[in-house]
Amino acid sequence: MAVKPVSASEYSEGSIRVLKGLEPVKQRPGMYTRTDNPLHIIQEVLDNAADEALAGFGKKIKVTLHADGSVSVEDDGRGIPFGLHPEEKAPVIELVFTRLHAGGKFDKGKGGAYSFSGGLHGVGVSVTNALATRLEATSHREGQAARLVFAGGDVVEPLVARPLEAGERKQGTTVRVWPDAKYFESSNLPLGELTHLLRSKAVLMPGVSVTLANEKTRETQTWQYKGGLRDYLAQTLSADPVIPLFECEGFADAGHDSFAEGEGAACCVAFTEEGAPVRESYVNLIPTSAGGTHDSGLRDGLFQAVKSFIELHSLLPKGVKLLPEDVFARASYVLSAKVLDPQFQGQIKERLNSRDAVRLVSSFVRPAMELWLNQHVDYGKKLAELAIKAAQTRQKAGQKVEKRKGSGVAVLPGKLTDCESRDLAHNELFLVEGDSAGGSAKMGRDKECQAVLPLRGKVLNTWEVERDLLFKNNEVHDIAVAIGVDPHGPNDAPDLSGLRYGKICILSDADVDGAHIQVLLLTLFFRHFPKLIEAGHIYVARPPLFRVDVPARGKKPAAKMYALDEGELTAILDKCAKDGVPPEKCPISRFKGLGEMNAEQLWDTTLNPDTRRLLPVQLGDLDFAATEGLITKLMGKGEAAARRELMELHGDAVEVDV
Repeated sequence: MAVKPVSASEYSEGSIRVLKGLEPVKQRPGMYTRTDNPLHIIQEVLDNAADEALAGFGKKIKVTLHADGSVSVEDDGRGIPFGLHPEEKAPVIELVFTRLHAGGKFDKGKGGAYSFSGGLHGVGVSVTNALATRLEATSHREGQAARLVFAGGDVVEPLVARPLEAGERKQGTTVRVWPDAKYFESSNLPLGELTHLLRSKAVLMPGVSVTLANEKTRETQTWQYKGGLRDYLAQTLSADPVIPLFECEGFADAGHDSFAEGEGAACCVAFTEEGAPVRESYVNLIPTSAGGTHDSGLRDGLFQAVKSFIELHSLLPKGVKLLPEDVFARASYVLSAKVLDPQFQGQIKERLNSRDAVRLVSSFVRPAMELWLNQHVDYGKKLAELAIKAAQTRQKAGQKVEKRKGSGVAVLPGKLTDCESRDLAHNELFLVEGDSAGGSAKMGRDKECQAVLPLRGKVLNTWEVERDLLFKNNEVHDIAVAIGVDPHGPNDAPDLSGLRYGKICILSDADVDGAHIQVLLLTLFFRHFPKLIEAGHIYVARPPLFRVDVPARGKKPAAKMYALDEGELTAILDKCAKDGVPPEKCPISRFKGLGEMNAEQLWDTTLNPDTRRLLPVQLGDLDFAATEGLITKLMGKGEAAARRELMELHGDAVEVDV
């Protein structure tokens, strides 16, 4: 029998390639670091030195820009261990630089090498090594100095340990890196960014000196701050503050009800009437340039404190409603949070995702700010005046838009629970699956800017429905009238001036039926309201998938905690373990229906802008025609054969929870 030859394009067992060691980093460097320049791979080394200082084992960090283009980072911490790993039977220092997910920062419990650290994944310096033509690592500890050299991530000079010489430093690590230019758009380090980064490390670690030496220019700069965040923010502001700078810090003690010992935040805030606001936030000394939940906690704490002061002194004029951005718009700040097990968005850690960080920061900032405002009533009144003025300007702008709309507005559907505001930028409509979840959403929402429209049963599949017949379906009719935009095609120019909500959010259960309703609604918007997707008005809410019932422990009461995904579930269980509650004593339930949540829980997990997860709906890599073809396969009535083929090809790539 003749054997059928395998063509070059055939997909078979031999098509699967398994990347080993540091190959994944070299194949897809953009997944692990910034590729515009090598600063981030140097920052990974710097963060390790900073973590030693954060743990209390180092007082000096020195960065040297060498004449040959290499960069070295030197600290006086404990030095990376260089003995054999008990399981891997290889020098630990070699594992740190050559293995992804190998490091000393996974164990956050008592007795771990690091309680608080920026390093989380054990990925950082191995990425630095993979993307360098050469890397030299030297560790001083226990009376010895050990050195080894890598090229392209591989050991080229094995570990050699020798006794320390007279006058040589006793402990610490030095790493010298030659970044490989082929992985970066530019091989030049941005000096301004590096200087700012080093200066901020010194600010966040009082008593630690940070030095930058440049061999080419023969210049040396050293930063050491005693005034901390206040001095730093005052020097960075571009305009004079309206009131003196507000400064506070708070950290949980061993008996805290909700947070681990040492968790908390330090911040300094300034309010100015002009100039670009300065906003810098850090988590365990890692700069979070895209902000995150700790920024949201600061925002919430400041807003609640100012709002409370205004209500106490009856300062709010009639008809004016204060929103968080009215207080926050003119705020400049430096925020440094300490979080036991932070969850970041992506490897480069630009944004903090840890949900608890909102409550953590807010719980320390709000009482401190309230006390400060009431101790300095004149400052409080000045700040209140600034916020009220911003609110009045915002409301006037919203009223002008409303007048241009005219009076020919359709009668809104009876089951729509509308919001009070008419400000398009802040208004949100939640399309909620079922009346029970709709009831919780109505009670838990922010009445000022969140509207709720409950949907009964499955929405009509509108992919092949003529536009003129759309309104025969009550659910589709109510959605169209509520949002204030007529159905249209991809090439039409619809009038969007009647749009009533800046965000239209699909809110369905996390089960199969919920996913089906999501698909039906997305089909409706793509087919009959494509310009809303194009303009970025359509979102999908992501309710939590797990609930963890944490039993009472000591003074801490029993608690229900929600996790969005496996990552957050692991973080919750890790935190419970640190508090002395083993994971097996924390029942975990797979969360299905939104109707199971009461109003407060739904607000905390799904509606609150500071803690929820909203996914913007976008076209992605495919153009409109290609997306249209794909949806026709999925939603067309006469496409059963094409759907079967699609499922046979890609069915094994989908995880179904039934």
